Amino acid sequence: MKKSKREKSQKYAGVYFRFDAVGKERTYYIVYRQGGREAKLIEEPVGKASCGMTEAKAALIRADRIRGKEKSNTEKRKEIIESQQVERDRWTLDRIWQAYQEAHPKHKSRQRDISRYNTHIGPHFGQHTPEEMLTADIDAFKSNSLKAGKSEGTIQRVISQLRAIINFGVKRGLCQPLHPGRLTIESIHVDGEKTEMLTEQQVTQLIEALDAESDQDAAALIRLAMVTGMRKGALLALRWEDCDFVRNIITLCGTSAKKGVTEHIPMNEAARTILLKISHTGSPFVFPGKDGYQRKDYRRIARRVKKNAGLPDNFRPLHGLRHHFASFLASSGKVDLYTLQKLLTHSSPQMTQRYAHLADEAMKRAAGVADSILNRTPTASENETQRGEDDDA
Repeated sequence: MKKSKREKSQKYAGVYFRFDAVGKERTYYIVYRQGGREAKLIEEPVGKASCGMTEAKAALIRADRIRGKEKSNTEKRKEIIESQQVERDRWTLDRIWQAYQEAHPKHKSRQRDISRYNTHIGPHFGQHTPEEMLTADIDAFKSNSLKAGKSEGTIQRVISQLRAIINFGVKRGLCQPLHPGRLTIESIHVDGEKTEMLTEQQVTQLIEALDAESDQDAAALIRLAMVTGMRKGALLALRWEDCDFVRNIITLCGTSAKKGVTEHIPMNEAARTILLKISHTGSPFVFPGKDGYQRKDYRRIARRVKKNAGLPDNFRPLHGLRHHFASFLASSGKVDLYTLQKLLTHSSPQMTQRYAHLADEAMKRAAGVADSILNRTPTASENETQRGEDDDA
């Protein structure tokens, strides 16, 4: 399309305009030099009349260009290109996280990691590079999370994931190693010895709440946690093929096990009864979701049952019942810590050691029975025997 001839403004030096092919749209141009007469002559468009450009405005732009107050279009384009290049070279935490996911496509905790990143890490740190982050930023995040009611365990898992992402970036050369003077990612203190054990009254209230629950198949999930101590992930991933009703064994497959190792636990009579009462829907999962696939969420029923049972606000329905199961067995005096370790599928004795004080209390009670050997009152037959011996003497 042929352009119209450039026409010079009658009022302003260095200002020109052209009409489009149909003679309706006027585009303004300016011509100027930066740096004196020997400098290169620059011609560039500054806007169209339909967008509000006028000869006067074009003249002001030209004056700013000459004085260097405003950069030329060429300089602006160069800056944009350079800025885009800098942005491409800038590895924010969001970009490192994307690379991390691509490098770990089959990580067994992938969905939990994604949820944790989207909820906690991304909104706070996603647009920053590790080099831009400070220890104070991490400390502020931990402090604000505690004030918002997040548990120490939740915050610790977030911090651990953040550290893993940055370490991945360092190993892949996507960011610089952490400078201890600027950024130190310290773990939050978590009470690893904390155990949760319900009172007899609380257990009774929980059972009554479960009995009153309308969805008895979902309630069975909590019942099974009570009598087996199974982890949340193992319960949600449990399939019917994992339940051997002949040998009375429950298999915890490696894909859902915490350490990725297949384990076997005994199916006690209570667990067997609970499992046999669950409806079979055709799904391979014992506790399927609405679509028949693995259930992803149990929190709605857990919150409802906890509320109806009047349990403490800080009691965790499934993980807390695992603690209760372990504490109950340890305090019974009938289960040693090695056996308890196997039932809980702990990978090391140290993890089971938190229940040692309960086992010690059980041993003290058992040892206390010996007090009666010296302190008990003789029976009538023993008194009669003693009198006969005295007469013979």
